[in-house]
Amino acid sequence: MHESLRLRAVQSPIIPVIADLIRSCPGTISLGQGVVGYGPPPAALAQIERFLAEPANHKYQPVAGIPALVAGITAKLAAENGLAVGAPDGPRVMVTAGGNNAFLATVLAIGDPGDEFILPTPYYFNHEMAIAMAHGRPVLVPTDANYQLDLDALRAAITPRTRAIVTVTPNNPSGAVYPEATLRAVNALCAERGIFHISDEAYEAFTYDGATHFSPASIPGSAGHTISLFSMSKAFGFASWRIGWMVFPKELEAAMRKVQDTLIICPPVISQFAALGALEAGSTYVREKLRGLAEVRAVVQRELAALETDGICDVPPAQGAFYFLLRLRPGRTSLSSLGLAERLIREHGVAVIPGSAFGLDQACHLRVAYGALARDTAAEGIGRLVRGLRGLTG
Repeated sequence: MHESLRLRAVQSPIIPVIADLIRSCPGTISLGQGVVGYGPPPAALAQIERFLAEPANHKYQPVAGIPALVAGITAKLAAENGLAVGAPDGPRVMVTAGGNNAFLATVLAIGDPGDEFILPTPYYFNHEMAIAMAHGRPVLVPTDANYQLDLDALRAAITPRTRAIVTVTPNNPSGAVYPEATLRAVNALCAERGIFHISDEAYEAFTYDGATHFSPASIPGSAGHTISLFSMSKAFGFASWRIGWMVFPKELEAAMRKVQDTLIICPPVISQFAALGALEAGSTYVREKLRGLAEVRAVVQRELAALETDGICDVPPAQGAFYFLLRLRPGRTSLSSLGLAERLIREHGVAVIPGSAFGLDQACHLRVAYGALARDTAAEGIGRLVRGLRGLTG
């Protein structure tokens, strides 16, 4: 008796691995998991009473989401992303149990075994895992030294089996923000070659230093080949509530409904009510939280700059999300990224995520996450990281 051969080929999720190491070393400060330190707005919690007041809410609800939430998302997309949905022949909206649910549903809806999905590296590890689970083939395409897309490399990677190019911006794990011109070029390439552009926008609210977020599905003529994925987990402190949504061509509606009904039937209805409240609080609530996060980011950025000055690592620009992706300079360590991460936990009480989880095997990379930290904790955690890297890369 054994697990499926298909699952044997899928990497183990790195977050639980690092979490086990953290638990074995009490007092460790985590710069690992990508969550924020605040919770949902009060308006979200207030909606729970409305949910409980109606007994019918305990039964299954529409597969695409409760109408009130779909309407709220539709209004948000129009106001903030320039996406027009809801017309009879236009794109469809479906509420999902978070962004990972949306991505897996997309892969199952558009791909057959052996089909290829282009992932710029570094990739988000759950994307690569979902493709492998569906018997697809992840095609890894390197980015440049600043983790920006290489359009020529993306074009060269397309084959007759390619079904989509995946972009994640602001990016997990690098924090890179792709310029509008680049995203327009990727979207045009997908239209030209008859493939989908899957745009993961889970971190759309998190931009800094004048960077702005752009939704490719707002491009005129893009509706037929663009699939946009969104999440409430980050901006609204909704990680455990599992609510996101996707926007996709109407031609995929039947396939998406089949997948959704099989995976979850409908998103958690109590969470959908909470999401209604979060949308009511809206961007005002998020902007207030981002001011505090920007202060933490400044502390982390300043300390990491010292490592760069010391010649230990490169710290490419990260104008989005809440990550920095460090690249150790050649000759600074003989350890793998996982080996270095383990020693940082055991010997210095600080946790980061190894770059190998994101498809970066040619050099030692470490993802530093700061979204969950208060300013004082961030200063202590990043101080441990700086001291640890200086001690382990001498």
